[in-house]
Amino acid sequence: MTDEPRVEIYTKTDCPYCEKAKDLFDEKGVDYVTYNVTGDEELFAEMKERANGRETAPEVFIDDELIGGWDDTHELDQSGELDEKLGIADDSADDVVEHRKLIITGTGIAALTAAIYAARSNNDPLLFEGDEPGGQLTLTTEVENYPGFPEGISGPDLINNMKEQAKRFGSELEHGVVESVDDSQRPFRVELSNGDVYTADAVIAASGASARTLGIPGEDELMGYGVSTCATCDGAFFKGEDMVVVGGGDAAAEEASFLTKFADTVYLVHRRDELRAEDYWQERIDEHVEDGDMEVLWNTEAVEVNGTPEDGVEDVTLVRHPEGHPTAKLDDKETEQFSLSVGAFFVAIGHTPNTEYLEDTGVELDDEGYIVTHGGKGGGQTLTDVEGIFGAGDVVDYHYQQAVTAAGMGCKAALDADEYLESEVSASAAEGTEAAPADD
Repeated sequence: MTDEPRVEIYTKTDCPYCEKAKDLFDEKGVDYVTYNVTGDEELFAEMKERANGRETAPEVFIDDELIGGWDDTHELDQSGELDEKLGIADDSADDVVEHRKLIITGTGIAALTAAIYAARSNNDPLLFEGDEPGGQLTLTTEVENYPGFPEGISGPDLINNMKEQAKRFGSELEHGVVESVDDSQRPFRVELSNGDVYTADAVIAASGASARTLGIPGEDELMGYGVSTCATCDGAFFKGEDMVVVGGGDAAAEEASFLTKFADTVYLVHRRDELRAEDYWQERIDEHVEDGDMEVLWNTEAVEVNGTPEDGVEDVTLVRHPEGHPTAKLDDKETEQFSLSVGAFFVAIGHTPNTEYLEDTGVELDDEGYIVTHGGKGGGQTLTDVEGIFGAGDVVDYHYQQAVTAAGMGCKAALDADEYLESEVSASAAEGTEAAPADD
């Protein structure tokens, strides 16, 4: 007989959020059992019944209590409630958990590259994984344009390889979301959403960006019941259904292409008359259209998702205008409203930088929340307006947003941070050392 709680996780094949959930319990040293519902209709029906009709994975249970999907589990972890349910809560009253030379926010490709370089420079980096451990690449099925992989590599594999490389040189990775950075004191005071406090001599902000949603009626209510921001996670649950993907960039094109493996027809909904995606993805879309797997609805926007948690998504209300951007022209007589019967609705309309924790600092953010760095030529390109805080990856780059550019920026940030830390050590040593006499 044991007092340990029983943790059960329903998963599916090729589900990055399922891996995040398992990694979380692995890090806590908590045993769990998994049930892979892929291809198992009976097990899928069991999961759906226990999860109150939800059709997405993972679904986590502790002692038969539904915790929910990755977002729900992660939120409970950050509040400390998950540890309480697991019986492993730490009631320690210590103020500062630990001091580190360098804290890096995020574990995406920019953060991990920074960690590799920082660890090799003996700067003892500690990384906090944030809301989306591994960043956006963990949601990418195939990365074909990252140098060194002629046959391509999956996003999760690339990130996991980089994690192991960072750990090999001494980096430490922990689950946690940075809530705030106090730059009014040195060392910096870094507080997590669960209340833990760390101090650091330098901080690299590489916390990436989170998927945007449309904010239309039905979207929040049906999230997890046919509405999703991750096609690779949830597409297989709706095999044989018609599906909608909203967006016009690389992410939307990739998700729409991926879903053709499961959907009867994929409808790619875009508010303009041409995609923003790179040529490679536009060619893939054209091929799917020619094959009859996909239809592109140009100059069209979604205004409502209809359905219920019990029955899932039933249809989507759309508007169309011949000149595009129809929601800005709803009173125009040329704007047409119509419904489309579908079983799933995927949103791929870009991302918002995760920089809320810097809002009360002296770090300059632009109107959309991106970090403003010094840039330019020579060293110090990743410096912010606060000495000792550096920016890298999608929290800075609103234009290129490529894996390789994020990696390059992570490298720059680590080198800039190393130079800063070395200068701080030199300054401290100079303050405490009498100047040596000059040679005659």
